[in-house]
Amino acid sequence: MNGALLVCGTHSDAGKSVVTAGICRWLRRQGVSVAPFKAQNMALNSVVTLDGGEIGRAQAVQAAAAGLEPETVMNPILIKPSGERHSQVIVMGRPYADADARSYGAMKDELRPVAARALADLRARYDVVVCEGAGSPAEINLRARDLTNMWLAGEAGLPVLLVADIDRGGVFASLFGTVALLSPQDQAHIAGFIINKFRGDLGILAPGLDDLHRRTGRPTLGVLPFAEDLWMDTEDSVAIPEAPAAGGGLDVAVIQLRWISNFTDVDALIAEPGVRVRFTRSAVDIERADLVIVPGTKATVEDLGRLRRAGLDRALHRRAAGGRPILGICGGYQLLGESIDDEVESRRGTIAGLGLLPISTHFEPDKVLRRRTGHSAWLNADASGYEIRHGRVERHGGAPLIDPDEGCVAGSVIGTSWHGALEHDAFRRALLRHFSPTFVPGTTPFAAARETRLDALGDLIAHHLDTTALATLIDRGVPSELPTIETEVRGLAALRDHG
Repeated sequence: MNGALLVCGTHSDAGKSVVTAGICRWLRRQGVSVAPFKAQNMALNSVVTLDGGEIGRAQAVQAAAAGLEPETVMNPILIKPSGERHSQVIVMGRPYADADARSYGAMKDELRPVAARALADLRARYDVVVCEGAGSPAEINLRARDLTNMWLAGEAGLPVLLVADIDRGGVFASLFGTVALLSPQDQAHIAGFIINKFRGDLGILAPGLDDLHRRTGRPTLGVLPFAEDLWMDTEDSVAIPEAPAAGGGLDVAVIQLRWISNFTDVDALIAEPGVRVRFTRSAVDIERADLVIVPGTKATVEDLGRLRRAGLDRALHRRAAGGRPILGICGGYQLLGESIDDEVESRRGTIAGLGLLPISTHFEPDKVLRRRTGHSAWLNADASGYEIRHGRVERHGGAPLIDPDEGCVAGSVIGTSWHGALEHDAFRRALLRHFSPTFVPGTTPFAAARETRLDALGDLIAHHLDTTALATLIDRGVPSELPTIETEVRGLAALRDHG
């Protein structure tokens, strides 16, 4: 098998990432060398590659589904919102520019060759590349500057599968309307449909699928069932996961910051038996939980201000005064400190932090991007993680969380700059036992739990998609003579007849 295809969606969170990862896992099982690709990703969840680059976390998970280490070429352009109107643009793993929507649009011409070269690199090294689109290809206001959806399909000659989430309703209108809004040239790449999150009797859905095929000339390759426990690292807070309430022994409250980033740091807690994780903005939740986590943020100063305006700073102070545990991660760690000097992201200069940890943070223009390993003498456990930060943290008291000088422990409040530390089984379980001596951790390694869940994504493809048609599409590329939906012409004719 040799080729590539593009998975698009009728809207954000339609299931593109899940389908892409599932296809990667299914192909890997067939003995095919496969790699994921997303030309441009907008996400606050990211990871560090072995070569010190930064890419979207969804592509790292898709790489894991393909049995690969993530590479920067798998996501050559990453946009990280850092406020209401500004974002940091990451190109080939490194900070490239700070931009608003208008100035970023002006960069597209210089970024398209970057995306094209990255995809060509992967296609030269792997039998199959499964590309993921962004948002919807029918965002016609953005088509002229597109580089992730139909521009990529045309540039690289990719067949496109269109995914729609039936759980949100209006699935047939979404699929038909998405195709109809595209130009004839773009429509020629739409090769078929996938319906996601279906509950119920397929026999009831079948007449609609037949009619959709008749109206568009394109088949539905499969209907994926709604899976209650389906999991995948999400790209942003559009789809923050909720942990099941069953078996609860330890209640963990994660503060849902406006610019929350890398909230997937708590995925390993969600997978831990007897732990319930809730994302919250409630002061009551913060005071009552067994453990509170202040997660990462791409806008530390802005989120600190929002936290104060919501009164959550007082809840955190009351919690710390009562000796109840708080864990800050990266940006959350920084805002728990005494001061933040930021002329990089917010450009607000020096402001007071919450004063719960004896640290100060100074932001530098260059970003720290690296993987780390170490040992926590405080917990008597090894640790590992990765750093993605502009802030340089200086500790003035307390004790290091990880030797020799990473993080800070001061009473019941602790902080670390390392993302992913909770994925390290020994560190996570030692931390939970420290704050809850009666807690009995599970025995399944988080890496094994992740593999099981990636296998579940592959099962969705293997059991519910026409994999023969999928393989043919990959091998043969864009089908010839796909019909064009001429809605604009018909609409003009109807207006003339009415007149």
